[in-house]
Amino acid sequence: MQRLPAQPRANWQKTVEEQGLVFHTPDENTYWNESAYYQFTRQEIDELEKATYALNDMCLAAVEHVISNHLLDRFHIPPEFHDWIGQSWEHDEITIVGRFDLAFDGNQPPKLLEYNADTPTSLLEASVIQWQWMKDARFGNDQFNSIHERLIEAWGKLPKNQTVHFTGITENIEDFVTVSYLQDTATQAGLTAAYLDIETMGWDHDRRLFVDDKDQPISRCFKLYPWEWMLRELYAPHLPNAPISWLEPPWKMVLSNKQILVVLSELYPNSPYLLKSANQPMGDSFVKKPILAREGANVTVVQGGQVQTQSEGAYAAQPSVYQELFQLPNFNGNHAILGSWMVNGYACGLGIREDNSKVTGNYSRFVPHVFE
Repeated sequence: MQRLPAQPRANWQKTVEEQGLVFHTPDENTYWNESAYYQFTRQEIDELEKATYALNDMCLAAVEHVISNHLLDRFHIPPEFHDWIGQSWEHDEITIVGRFDLAFDGNQPPKLLEYNADTPTSLLEASVIQWQWMKDARFGNDQFNSIHERLIEAWGKLPKNQTVHFTGITENIEDFVTVSYLQDTATQAGLTAAYLDIETMGWDHDRRLFVDDKDQPISRCFKLYPWEWMLRELYAPHLPNAPISWLEPPWKMVLSNKQILVVLSELYPNSPYLLKSANQPMGDSFVKKPILAREGANVTVVQGGQVQTQSEGAYAAQPSVYQELFQLPNFNGNHAILGSWMVNGYACGLGIREDNSKVTGNYSRFVPHVFE
């Protein structure tokens, strides 16, 4: 695994904008960075793929363990939603996409930092933008990336006789672009797809169903909106009994909660892909994370009893997990995290974010990759 310099393409801003990445330089911060790239060997990509499948298997077994042993209280999920989550799992409700965030330096096995199982972003960048960069820049021979094809394949399993609503926060440009990209892949799969701002989705009390901004029933909905936020909405009491299929499904609440790191650590203490995690500090070196937080907010890195890094955010009051400290690979001050994508049950792609800080945040840079 190497980080190598690259010459950005001429007029690259216009190129990525035409491909949908309009937030390449948010608030004058570099987000899409093609002045460098990461290069892997075939063996390293095989190791990442193997680890992703192993982690996926462990996560699914962990969901079964949590639900069958009635452990949802440990995840601070309100009791009125427990049966609904259990039913979602028992009915094997379909999942489309998730992203494992891994620490990997090419020497030790990949280590799971967390699982973005509910609302994973950076999808367009990982799928389309870096693939086109590789074709244009002609670096390397290949890329771990069949995300686009797997998404179309996944949507193709859904019935063609119903509209799929795609919803998110329209004013959040990153979320809007991600949802729009997913909508496009569903359309390519032959589905009828419609976009809906999450704030215009409503509950029809008379018909007892969710409706869109045209008062039409919503039967299947992909939401880029966290489940924990959904549970705080006014319509939350109607969620368990509404005639609607959600993507991602309710059982993904278990995996999108960082308490799953503790459960995994308990179930698989000897896994080479897991870091020890608990609900209290372990020794004097650890990473403290809120169980429900976004974009690296309120993360504290402690080494030798001293705080090394501490990010701000709105999640300080959340219960926390404490994860064994693992040093991220450092390439001349660039700390890299690898996002390994699961789509339709397949490990199918890699997206890399890097930062000068040890905590990956909202403005962390996306850097493309290749392998030999």
